[in-house]
This record gives sequence, structure tokens and C-alpha cells, in this order.
Amino acid sequence: MGDSTGGKSSTIHVPLHIRVPLSRTSANRVFAFFYSLAILALLYHRCIALLQSFTIVSLLILMADAVLAFMWATSQAFRMCPVGRRVFIEHLEHYAKESDYPRLDVFVCTSDPYKEPPMCAVNTALSVMSYDYPTEKLSVYVSDDGGSKLTLFAFMEAARFAALWLPYCKKNKIVERCPEAYFRSNLSWFPETDQIKMMYENMRDRVEKAVQKGSICYDYLTNEGEGEAFSRWTDGFTPQNHPPVIQVLLESSKDKDNASHTMPNLVYISRGKSTTLPHHFKAGALNVLLRVSGTMSNAPVILTLDTDMYSNDPQTPLRVLCYLLDPAMDPKLGYIQFPQIFHGINENDIYGGQLKLEFQIEASGMDGLVGSTYTGTGCFFRRGVFFGGPLETPELNQDHLVNKSINSKEVLAMAHHVADCNFEKQTKWGTEIGFRYGTLVEDFYTDYLLKCKGWKSIFCNPKRPAFLGNSPINLHSTLNQLMRWSVGLLEVAFCRYSPITFGVKSINPLTGLCYAHYAFWPIWSIPITIYAFVPQIALLNCASIFPKASDPWFLLYIFLFLGAYGQECLEFMLAGETIQRWWNNQRMWTIRGLSSFIFGLVECLLKFIGISTFGFNVTSKVIEEEQRKRYNQGIFEFGVPSPLFLPMTTAAVINLVSFLWGIVQVFKQRELEGLFTQMLLAGFAIVNCWPLYEAMVLRTDEGKMPVKITLISITLAWALYLVSSIAF
Repeated sequence: MGDSTGGKSSTIHVPLHIRVPLSRTSANRVFAFFYSLAILALLYHRCIALLQSFTIVSLLILMADAVLAFMWATSQAFRMCPVGRRVFIEHLEHYAKESDYPRLDVFVCTSDPYKEPPMCAVNTALSVMSYDYPTEKLSVYVSDDGGSKLTLFAFMEAARFAALWLPYCKKNKIVERCPEAYFRSNLSWFPETDQIKMMYENMRDRVEKAVQKGSICYDYLTNEGEGEAFSRWTDGFTPQNHPPVIQVLLESSKDKDNASHTMPNLVYISRGKSTTLPHHFKAGALNVLLRVSGTMSNAPVILTLDTDMYSNDPQTPLRVLCYLLDPAMDPKLGYIQFPQIFHGINENDIYGGQLKLEFQIEASGMDGLVGSTYTGTGCFFRRGVFFGGPLETPELNQDHLVNKSINSKEVLAMAHHVADCNFEKQTKWGTEIGFRYGTLVEDFYTDYLLKCKGWKSIFCNPKRPAFLGNSPINLHSTLNQLMRWSVGLLEVAFCRYSPITFGVKSINPLTGLCYAHYAFWPIWSIPITIYAFVPQIALLNCASIFPKASDPWFLLYIFLFLGAYGQECLEFMLAGETIQRWWNNQRMWTIRGLSSFIFGLVECLLKFIGISTFGFNVTSKVIEEEQRKRYNQGIFEFGVPSPLFLPMTTAAVINLVSFLWGIVQVFKQRELEGLFTQMLLAGFAIVNCWPLYEAMVLRTDEGKMPVKITLISITLAWALYLVSSIAF
């Protein structure tokens, strides 16, 4: 079978995997039917009210309800065919020998060594280098998009340590093969563990000292070749303007570990960049990895990983083979996605950092259609999905057989050629070949276009997480990351291949709606913002805009409110989460709508008319001790005087004042029915906004809300009231 990813042709009766529809499918469909009728009734009621008495307020509320209806309708596509899966690794021996396993190329992407510490990338690389997989078939390529010699130095150290770490893990059958996580857990201890730990800590100290100083102590280098590698960092070398740097750190055909076993290939790559040419962010880096790996190992299977997403299960590639080696599997199966799961999340996940709904619950729903989305990390691809046919460079064709040393002059020359910033000129890279350009969410866009071409994927969610990563532990970093996603998603939503039009026709209606739901994710900000301000401002002006509590239409509002929240809460509970985590997740949904989504929507509109362009900012993986302490205690981290906080703090002020004013009016007029719904909304918002009030008034630590933001919010709230009093 060689390196083919197909299975044996003989009839085999033991399954490699099973697919089971989830039991809640029928209930989801029944609920969707009745809830749809309720939404139609609400929109009918709103339209009639608008026709009878046109006001700006009634128009805004209708707009909010229409967007909510659209987003709810698209979200139901995830719930029509959810499935679960299970694999049987023990059955692999019936389908292929270990020597017949396909080769595997692993891509680890990193960038700024000060925002993404090199030791983070080192741990990720070591965790996959020690997979339970034939090492002669395994190659790890590290993309350093910051072009930092500090990162290269870290991986030189990692290559030396790997000679000890890999045999230690396999000899002792270690499951936790990320060194940092293993030594932190102390789950198992062996005679040589103390020595291995000491060597790891010495390596970590050398790397961290180099990063701290911003320079490398050449006493740490062990041969002339290592010293020559750093000679390429000349005075004119900058992160945005430099020639390609490719350094083979380990070669499986030559290098052995301390137990005389073959080592996997380990290659450092910093692609060529020029200030006069676009570099297309992460998508551009991944395409260079595709090309360089094609010239060196050209494995038919590729795994992409972010710098902080380390392997948590050494048998993960074997789980993938349970699908790829199944002769009955659909030949259009292109990739297997594992969920993004994060370690270090506090008990109640106050920032909704696990994104449980998006990364796991909805992924299971898409898996029942044509497969879940590619989330940018933890995904195994068939190399062929990125190529539509033969390429102009023969060495990059997926059937090209590499029969030379990866350290040979010919291979390295070709690798540098395809990594040069000028290589993609007048080619189809980024449009029809490789990872797609044109948006900040290259993972989502690439996955979507692959699905439009007929490729399918599988969502594999084993009990033991395959990968574990870091999640931001302060609110500002979380919201910044979400704002970047918002801009990118809207770029997809309004491109020529918009999911709501092209996707629905090219894939199938349900899957098209799933992609539309994600692409239009930032428009949640429209109803959230309207419902956070308009009813409360009307309450301040003693104007009733909802049915009275005794009106039958009031029951419709209650059903819609409880139905939407109840369905999501039930899904969280069925997924093994707590009610507190669900509550924090819905609170973050509101916070996103009043920050990241608003700014992302505005930024995208400005970008479309040519006023502004959004730059790519790497989310920092550096964690301060005090922030970590507050995060573990479940305390929100503000601290930074960011404009992102202004809409939510202004809404918090408006809701609190309007609720108190409503209570005063109830006592004065002895009338609650007309204002009950608005007071209910304001009261619900107050409960949700408690961390904001606490940060604005009660806290004294460094993570409190900056006084400047609080004062500006109060001023904005007062200005909104004055303007609204004229309108009412």
C-alpha cells in the first residue's frame, strides 16, 4: 500500500468506526417547528403595530426581531442531524501494518516570540514528535512568521532534548507527552524522571533567558553548523523584510535518539517576506509550509497546529487512520477535525473561553451534514484537498516521490525557492490552491470553499481531548480576538461566495445555513444593542413599547425568551457542563454583542468603503501572575482603558438607572403592567452586568474598570437620555 491513505481491498468484518445519530434530534425538530410559528406570529404582530403607528422605536424593535429570527433560523440547521462517533483503534491491525501507515507532516505555526513564547511552540512540537506513530514517517515543520533567531535557538535546544524525551515517553508509555504539562501533573515518576526534568528545566531556562535578553549566548551552541545558521540574521533582516530561512534540525534518515531509535524530521522555516508584497498572515505561512514540506517529505496526510495547541493523546493519528484507512469511507473525505479544548480555564469559565457551543455542540450538528468546520488547528488533512490538479512546479505535486536527503543541496535549494516571497506571483496560490486568502479567518474561508467543491469532513471528539490549548484570561484579549474574527467573518459573509447565496446552492441548504450563521455572527450586535438600550431609554421616558402583562401577546414574548435560553441551557447540560458555565456563556454572548461584534461590524463597513483596514494582531500567550490569580478566583479582568468596554459599560449604566426609575414610577403611578416587560429586560441586564458594576464601583485591584471608562460611560448614558427625551 506504500503511502496511500486507502485501506486493504479484502473484505473485513470488524468496523474501524461507527456513527450514531443523537437522541435529541426528533425533539429538536419538533421544537424548531413550534418556535418558528411563534417567531412568525411575533413578526406579524410587529409589522401590524408598525403599520398602525410608525415610530423609530417600533422600527428598531422590528429590525432587532428580524435579525434575531434570521440568526435563530440559521442556528437550527446545526440541530437537525447531530451525530456522535466512535473509533476502534484496536481494529487497525486488520486493515494495515504499521509499515503501511501513510506519512504524516505536522505544521506548527508561531509568530512573535514575545507574544507567543518559544517554549510554548517547543512543547507543542515535542508532544507531536513523540506520537505513537512510526518516526520515520513523521515530519514536523515549524513556521516562525516572526523570523526570530530566538525561536530557531529554542528549536535547536528542543532537537537535542527530543533525543531524551522521545525514548523516555515510549519506554514508560507516558500519555501526557507535552513536557511542561507532564512535569506539572506529576502523574507518574520513574527512575530517570528527575534527570529528564532537570534537563528540561535547564533547556527552558536557556531559552527564556535568551528571550529576556533578546540575544543568544553562543556558548550554548554545540557545533559550527548551528552558528552558521544565525549568520543569516544580518543588519537588514527584519520580521517584515527578509529572505527565507530553512534549517533542518533533525533528519530521520540520519539522527537517532539516546535509545538508537530513528528520530522524526524537524525543520525550522521562516518564509521570505517583503514590505512591498502582501504576506496574507497565517494563510500565507501555511501555504509556504505546504510547499516546503512538499519538496522535503510530501506526506499524504497533514496536521495543522497553533503554537499553543499541544497533543494530549499520543494515539490521535491512529484515530485518524480509523477513517482514512476504511475502504468503505467516502472518497471525498478530506479532513478530520478535533475540537479546540483549553486547559487552565477557571471553574466557571467566566469568559466562555471554551466556546462549547461553537467548537463542540454545533460541530456535532454539522458532522451529521457534510462535516464540521476547520477551526485553524487540530485538523488532519489529506494533502490532495489543497490541489485542484497538477502544479507548474513538479516537486509540489501530491504524487511527487521525495528520494533525496532533506538536507541535500538540491532539496534545500528548491525549499528556499518555494518559500520566497516572490514565488506566488502570477499563480493560483491562495485562490484555487492551498489555504485561501482574502479574509482574516483563513481557516473558516478555506473550509467553506472546500465544502463548496464537494469535500467532506469528520468531527472526532474522543473522551480524552486530542489537543489542549491556551485561552485568554483577560477580557480585553478575549474581545480583541473576537473582534478580529468578526471582521474576517463579515468579509466572507459579503464576498462573492456568500454562504447565504452561493453556499446554500453549492453544498446543501442546511449546511449553507450553518456557514451563514457563522459568517453573519457579528450581526448579533444589532438586536443585542437595540434591546440593551431602546426599551430602557423608553422606560426612562415612561413610554411603554411592549404588550401589557395581561395581554395574550405577552405570553408569546415569554415563550420566545424562555424557549431560546432553555434550549441552549439544555444543550449545555447534555454536553456535561454546569448551569453556571451556561450562564457565563450567555453573559459573554451579550458582552460580545456590545463590544467585539459592534466594533467588528463598524470596522468591516469602514474597510469596505476604503476608510480603514484591520491589521492582524497575535493574541498574547504571555500570562501575568496577578491576572492569573484573579482569573482563577472568577474575577473579571478589565484594567485597560479600551474603547471596547464603552458600549457595555454605558448599557450597564442605562439599565441600572432605568430599572430604578421604573420602580419609582410603579410606586408613584401604582401601575406595573405597561412597563413590566421593559423592567424585566432591565432587571435581567442588571444581573448579567454585575461583574461590570463590581469593576466600576467596588473593586480596588489593578483589574478594575479604569475610572476614565466609567466617567465616559456615565456621560454617554446621560447624553443618550437627553437626546431620547426630545424624540419621546
